[in-house]
Amino acid sequence: MTQTAPAPDHLHFDRARRKVRIDPHDHRFFQDPYPAYAYLNREAPVFFWEEFGHWCLAGFDDVNRLFRDKRFGRERPGGYMNAVKALGDRSHLAAFDAVEAGSMLELEPPVHTRLRTLVNRAFVSRQVEKLRPRIEMLAHALVDAFEDRGEVDLIPSFATPLPATVIAEMMGLPAETGPQLVAWSNDMVRMYMHAPTRADADKANESAAAFAGFIRHHADGRRKDPGDDLLSVLIAAHESGDRLSEDELVSSAILLLNAGHEATVHQTGNAVRTILRQGGDPRRFFGDDAATAATVEECLRIDAPLHMFTRFAYEDVEIAKGVVLRQGETLGLLLGAANTDAAAFDAPLAFLPDRQDQKNVSFGAGIHFCIGAPLARLEMQVALKVLFERLPGLKLTEDPRYRDTYHFHGLERLTVAW
Repeated sequence: MTQTAPAPDHLHFDRARRKVRIDPHDHRFFQDPYPAYAYLNREAPVFFWEEFGHWCLAGFDDVNRLFRDKRFGRERPGGYMNAVKALGDRSHLAAFDAVEAGSMLELEPPVHTRLRTLVNRAFVSRQVEKLRPRIEMLAHALVDAFEDRGEVDLIPSFATPLPATVIAEMMGLPAETGPQLVAWSNDMVRMYMHAPTRADADKANESAAAFAGFIRHHADGRRKDPGDDLLSVLIAAHESGDRLSEDELVSSAILLLNAGHEATVHQTGNAVRTILRQGGDPRRFFGDDAATAATVEECLRIDAPLHMFTRFAYEDVEIAKGVVLRQGETLGLLLGAANTDAAAFDAPLAFLPDRQDQKNVSFGAGIHFCIGAPLARLEMQVALKVLFERLPGLKLTEDPRYRDTYHFHGLERLTVAW
């Protein structure tokens, strides 16, 4: 008779009520959530996470299906502003809420369709592919800057500036503003974490106001001197009449800038960690374009940069036998658990780029599938290949630690030597 692994010490499961307690700030969890995910997929793939106060799905098939289920969506019932007002006094988050209310990530059709259509053309694979030479040039320039040092933290020196520079240039913004955009973004996304503090909220609001002012300033400049960039596209849509309001323009620009680097930074760091932990010559994973693409997909699967994405129920829905979500309630989709579900993958925690069951939900699915997925994939394919070809002797100088930022899953630092 096969023995099953017990629950990790930091996971407490009330089987009768399908309730789970896992403190997302417990270092045993956010440093390595995969033992907990394995237990949940085996014992409780549908469970109520007490710390978050909502039901969650862990299995690959369930998560993949719910992403496409039109009975669920991202838009809060009654609209963003009405929903957040019901939470209490939000005056200290006025600027943050103004940005979020117009974000296509928080909307459903027809408004979502209209906003996404405006920017989708810039992110389709054939357009993104034109950026390959520029991304390769940037990757080489970043390595040039630290190659002689013999040791570096790759998060600020490589993983962060590359996607930040690319998305800034796509938007028609000065590349040197990249670090400031990253700082504002980091402040804002803390509001998506579990139990943000008042200090987190104040900082997020301050950064949202500064970010919005920055976009309005550069939009004024682009109106006088339009170019072949995404900000000019958004401005033209605004000025054509009813296609894009001023607030939607600001929200869309901020979303694209944030999404254009946030997850890619985390995923690049996670991928380097994963590959170096395999030992041997890392160049073996990047022999040709097909091998490179397969390696990136396996990195996306085995250690994703986003571990929870939420949906709202638009009607009463039975998500599992005896579990009914009421209209307006939240559902959490656990991407990291889905990507390592033993029911969907052979040896789910093994790094196997040539696996036959290669798939993942790291970019979501359905109408909210990440618009920047082709760009993120290309950036990782180019950046990782350049990094390991230039520095094949890379070694970790310490065991990298993840930040206490569940559900964004990324490293505090990634120090390497060669």
